[in-house]
Amino acid sequence: MAQFRWHPAAQASEGGEQVQAGDARPIGQALVLPDRPALRALQAALGAQVFRIGAEDAPPPDPGAVPLFETLSGGTSGAPKRIRRTQASWIASFAVNARLFGLGPGCAAAVLGRLVHSLALYGAIETLHMGGRLHLLDRLRPDRQRAALAQHRVQVLYATPAQLRLMTEAGGAVLPDLRLILVGGSKLDQALRASLVAMTPARVVEFYGAAETSFITLADDTTPPDSVGRPYPGVEIAVQDGEIRVRSPYLGLGYGDADSDIWHDGWVSVGEHGRMAEGLLYLAGRASRMVKIADQAVYPEEIEALLLALPGIRRAACLPAADPLRGHVLVAVLMGDGAQAGDILAQLRARLGPLKAPRRLIWRSDWPVLPSGKTDLAALAADLAGAGA
Repeated sequence: MAQFRWHPAAQASEGGEQVQAGDARPIGQALVLPDRPALRALQAALGAQVFRIGAEDAPPPDPGAVPLFETLSGGTSGAPKRIRRTQASWIASFAVNARLFGLGPGCAAAVLGRLVHSLALYGAIETLHMGGRLHLLDRLRPDRQRAALAQHRVQVLYATPAQLRLMTEAGGAVLPDLRLILVGGSKLDQALRASLVAMTPARVVEFYGAAETSFITLADDTTPPDSVGRPYPGVEIAVQDGEIRVRSPYLGLGYGDADSDIWHDGWVSVGEHGRMAEGLLYLAGRASRMVKIADQAVYPEEIEALLLALPGIRRAACLPAADPLRGHVLVAVLMGDGAQAGDILAQLRARLGPLKAPRRLIWRSDWPVLPSGKTDLAALAADLAGAGA
């Protein structure tokens, strides 16, 4: 029965507090733990038969015959869901990553996000299970996170594009010791990738996946910019009628708080549409975000990626607005240099045509995000509705 452990060589620190293997003792068998302070939550979780970090108001997970835990979805399309999975489903990928990325005892790693976010929880547990030195940095400002990476000579960083963007924008020290950035949550845009090159010589590896599936594909600087890469070792991908389905040893078991039909005969539907070509996966967008404009299917993610590639745009989201003629049109909500609005609209219409191009641009000086670091689309949509858009 594979179970998370605190490796004898592992160390962890948070806000000046440090814990080593001998200090880490699980305190129960069915635990619901707050994700802050994170260090104490990890102490309690590693070695426990069943646990969940976050969603403290929900009942504890039921014990099973094998070591289990619950993680949380990112909440992009609604309230975060509790995802039940075996501890073995993550441990299987720890061995793969050790081989691919040289993870192991003594490797200094850091996570920028809260443990309630599955990427941060994954990075923290992988580091401790493999004997690394973990630094929990979520309570620091982006500029101080960057300084901490330099101070502790961190070699491996687990982060989302939103977290990395904040850190590159904050400025600060170059990070010569960083050798790997493992990026998940959304696609890196080319401007952010260039900013990372200026900050560190680290290899940047993007993974496409979901809390329900864990890793699906890997991409690096050799991958075409519009692809999310090749299947992660051990992953099978099937695309039927545009719908992406996945089978692997890394899948979750199901939701802890809701019924779902996305698990079927050993496969999971990730709720996205795309295509495979020459062994590479290309995404169209999430089925739940697809918009019909004059009976044509339009995926806002395609337009958001195009916007983020334009100079002067730091954040972008495309949202539907009702239109009596076409059914819907798109509105682009942006953060950046509003003086370039005319040029941006012209480029969008030239590249996308009048049907798919956003009808207007709305500029913001702030940007709502979810605990996972992803854009809070529901908050943006509510603001648009309140403004009568």
